[in-house]
Amino acid sequence: MKPRSILCVGALTYDVIVHLPELPSGPGKFMADGITVSASGMAAIAATAVSRLGHPVAFWSSAGLDMAGDFLVAEMTREGIATDHIRRVPGVPSGTATILVDARGERIVVPYYHPTLMGPPQVIPAISGIFFSAVMTDVRWPAAAGIALDAARESGIPAILDLDVGPPEVLADLAPRATHIVASLPGARVLINAVHAADAVRILAEQTPAEIIAVTDGDRGTCWLSRSGQGVQHHPAFSVEAVDTNAAGDVFHGAFAVALAEGRTMAETLTFASAAAALKCQRPGGRLAVPSRAEVDDFLERRR
Repeated sequence: MKPRSILCVGALTYDVIVHLPELPSGPGKFMADGITVSASGMAAIAATAVSRLGHPVAFWSSAGLDMAGDFLVAEMTREGIATDHIRRVPGVPSGTATILVDARGERIVVPYYHPTLMGPPQVIPAISGIFFSAVMTDVRWPAAAGIALDAARESGIPAILDLDVGPPEVLADLAPRATHIVASLPGARVLINAVHAADAVRILAEQTPAEIIAVTDGDRGTCWLSRSGQGVQHHPAFSVEAVDTNAAGDVFHGAFAVALAEGRTMAETLTFASAAAALKCQRPGGRLAVPSRAEVDDFLERRR
């Protein structure tokens, strides 16, 4: 029997990735080493990861009724992602992002989403355990994210929130609605005063009802807590030579949702998600460099 889809909700952007020897420290003109154009966005990358990891996935997002939007929908379709729920909004540009990546893989990301593009949805997917095994949302389309998280929680399926940097009022509204919070440390710091990932997990556990709370901290790994467990635990990251960290967090979230939908333990889920993110860091290209299931399985086999 074919497994139920994971529903990813949120950003879809037209990305221009510019490769530079080093990131600018001030104004000026800088010569690029290369350039890549890609369909991207936090939820779009997560959806791509879900698909490449062998799990069916649907995508609820918005794009302008423009040439960029045509490209974005076509790219998602080409990845095997169900795009029926991508709404097209006339009269506004599709979401865009300019990303500067240096030779060490560090980046500067400058996104833009027209307010109308991320307005309240008129058409809402039928979100229930009948159709979906999990819901994973980012914070870029708050109106849809809130609806999706509420529906998933009420249906008894994982309501996973990718809690990343965003307006504090948006994060404060969405966090209590998730059953699973997976936050970056910078994202957590928007809401709480925490220096370390472990502290961020403890504070988020005090302030939200989520069953699972995890805070990622790059190559320092992930701290996490389960309501049924023994307090905050640490899961190490895989040590790799990073070429491009862009999209690694989004790949982590997509792989996390897949492993969760497959019924893996949290330790197994974090190992799987960390492996997928580590592979992404070894390759340039944002979403285009998302690894396949075979590559992740091979990576884990070689690391045993």
